Amino acid sequence: MRPAPRTPTLSAMTFSIVARSADGLAHGVAVASKFLAVGAVVPAAEAALGALATQSYANLAYRPQGLALLRTGTAAPDVVAGLTAADPGRDSRQLGVVGRSGDGATFTGADCHGWAGGRTGDGYAIQGNILAGPEVVAAMETAWLSSEPSAALARRLLAALRAGDGAGGDKRGRQSAALFVVAPGQGYGGTGDVVVDLRVDDHPDPCAELARLLDVHTLLFDKPDPATLLPLRDAVADEVRALLAARGHTRSDLDAALSDWAGIENLEERMVPGHIDPLVLTHLRTS
Repeated sequence: MRPAPRTPTLSAMTFSIVARSADGLAHGVAVASKFLAVGAVVPAAEAALGALATQSYANLAYRPQGLALLRTGTAAPDVVAGLTAADPGRDSRQLGVVGRSGDGATFTGADCHGWAGGRTGDGYAIQGNILAGPEVVAAMETAWLSSEPSAALARRLLAALRAGDGAGGDKRGRQSAALFVVAPGQGYGGTGDVVVDLRVDDHPDPCAELARLLDVHTLLFDKPDPATLLPLRDAVADEVRALLAARGHTRSDLDAALSDWAGIENLEERMVPGHIDPLVLTHLRTS
């Protein structure tokens, strides 16, 4: 009789940052690992509530249980204490939690593969295992603290993740990375809370690929900067009308014609009546 196959566990190198935005509205997780599709396992977050990362023989029950504790107003350190105290496998676990306010909290079990550890501060928790050394989480913390607080949370999280990767990151290689950010009503079309949900499931350089995907996501789904919008009149209107006509969009209402084209190009989130986003105009010129 053949032995039963072992159930896969997230024992491979993993490093992550869990954090909230400076205004407290957005929460998110960035993670990388020598593990297939790490984004399917590690991160969890709920808008205006908090976020967590479970890794190193990850306990997936931590995700719903941790969010449930955060809903009751439990502080991040107490969420970590509660989850790990009730878990007989805690010595092999690693966990990071951030709530609505206060410091983040991290936990590294005594049996996690070295190097393993973490750092915390106001609004963030950083942790990793099977790393090149403590310099990995130190670099992530430095990148997080030196990033512009008003910048998009996804960008700050990614900067920290890439800093950890650049500081030596894993000892066994790279495979996957993920970025998950939530904020109330800031999802697609204002109909949800998921701002960014990007995964690189199997790639030789997952952090770099995650950065490329975030750039594409920014173009397609970010709202335009009102200060840069160009009025759809005079020479701009003439150029836009000609470019649209060359692509078969000939409706007399220029806003309607532009919206038709933008919907096909997945740029509808950047539409503002009577104006055009310079990024949209560049895409129209080159597409």
